[in-house]
Amino acid sequence: MGASIAEGGLDDDEEFAEAHDINVTPFIDVMLVLLIIFMVAAPLATIDLPINLPSSTAAPEKKPDKPSYVSIKPDLSLAIGETPVKRSELVRSLDAMAGVSKDRFIFLRADRAVPYGEMMDVLEILRAGGYSKIKLVALERVPETAKPRGWH
Repeated sequence: MGASIAEGGLDDDEEFAEAHDINVTPFIDVMLVLLIIFMVAAPLATIDLPINLPSSTAAPEKKPDKPSYVSIKPDLSLAIGETPVKRSELVRSLDAMAGVSKDRFIFLRADRAVPYGEMMDVLEILRAGGYSKIKLVALERVPETAKPRGWH
């Protein structure tokens, strides 16, 4: 009584066999969406103070896990991390921060437009407050290759 509909000689088990392949298209779609989200979110997660740092060809050093940045902005105002702070409150604010001690390095960033004397004043404030381990921050620059004579 049973008749086969298939004419190619296939029996019912072969015709309706399950496919065991995984459909990866949804996974690829999810990965692309996550990639776009991270591409948009990553620049927003970085420190975003408008400071035009000078560049240096010195070999970069490894930063600590949680560096303490003191920044001198172009208008000569100060910030610890991204938090603005008055000059008179600089040492007190550093002392109050968790994880900052006088034996850890303070990373000083100054805008290119900041006069040398102003940067030295901030260094003097830090030194008087007991912070003697200070590193200056600059942008990395590739050293220029040797140019032929006569080139400027």
